[in-house]
Amino acid sequence: MFITADTANIDIAADWQRAPLDKISRLAEYPVALIGDAQKRMGLMSAALRLVTPGLTMAGTILPIHAREGDNLAIHRALDDARPGDVLVVNGHGETSRAVFGDILGEICTSRGIAGVVIDGSTRDVDELTAMKLPVYARGISPAGPWKNGPGRVGYPIACGHVVCNPGDAIIGDSDGLVVIPRDDLDAALERTIAQEQTEQRMREAIRAAVDS
Repeated sequence: MFITADTANIDIAADWQRAPLDKISRLAEYPVALIGDAQKRMGLMSAALRLVTPGLTMAGTILPIHAREGDNLAIHRALDDARPGDVLVVNGHGETSRAVFGDILGEICTSRGIAGVVIDGSTRDVDELTAMKLPVYARGISPAGPWKNGPGRVGYPIACGHVVCNPGDAIIGDSDGLVVIPRDDLDAALERTIAQEQTEQRMREAIRAAVDS
């Protein structure tokens, strides 16, 4: 870690499998709204979690973090085990009065190849994070900084944005929002999304034909 703190009260899960990044990248070629429609509109995170770094998109594997309200010790500890392509998905209990993420953690994330950050809580330093081109989604923005006391958990299933997030699942985000896809469902999800796109393209063609006639 880049801070000096006792992390004995942060529980770390044993090794777990991550979804293949190449399959996630293929699915991420499509908009989140389309992917969600193809999954019967399930797995879409709450609209309260919004993109605070405008114009950026995100796709990667979920590294779930359960943090105490207003405390980011678990996030710091999680970065020790993070791999390129991971997305930090943080259950911060929806606390928005104190940010648990900012530009210093952002610098660590970019150096580690982290694909993005999702916080059911608050962030800060949004101009700096945008300049880093680090996609960050959060429930709120607050200049108030975090505590670093714990406790917390890393690598265990969590709830974030009203969606269950398992370690290694796929998460994709764009300007509309976020969708979570179970890692074992990626192939089928891609097939459903392609079929949905074909259905919608036929609808567009029918609309244009009716206008032109």
